Amino acid sequence: MKELQTMIVFGGILHFAILTAGALVPKVLNFRGELAKVSAMLRQLVWVYGVFIVFTLISFGVISIANSAALVSGAPLARWFCGFVAAFWTIRLVVQLFIYDPTPYFTNAFFKLGYHGLTAVFTYFTVVYGLAALLPAEVLP
Repeated sequence: MKELQTMIVFGGILHFAILTAGALVPKVLNFRGELAKVSAMLRQLVWVYGVFIVFTLISFGVISIANSAALVSGAPLARWFCGFVAAFWTIRLVVQLFIYDPTPYFTNAFFKLGYHGLTAVFTYFTVVYGLAALLPAEVLP
C-alpha cells in the first residue's frame, strides 16, 4: 500500500505541474486573438471554464498530497474520489488521443514534447487513481 500512496502523492505534485503547463495555453493558442472573434458571453464562458478547471486541479493536488494515506485506505469515500479522478483523466486522455488535433501547434520540439508529456501524465493519473479506486485495500501494494 505504501507504493500506491507514494504514487498518489506524486500524482498530487503532477497536478500542480499541469497547472504550470496550462499557464502557457492562452499564449500558445493565442486566446487574446482567437477569443476576440467571438461574443463577449462566449469569451467569458471560456475564461470561467478555465478558472473552474484550475480550481479542480488544485483540489486534486491538495487532496492527493494531504490525504494520500486515506486515499489508499480502501474506504468507500476514498475509492469514490479516486474513481472520479480516474474518470476525469480517462475522459481527458480520450479527448487528447482521439479528438484534439495538435499538429498545427507542433511548431517546435518543445511543444511536441510537451503534448506527449501531458499524454503520459494523463495516462499515469488514469492508472494510479484507477487502481486506488478499484482494488480493495487488502490487495493494494
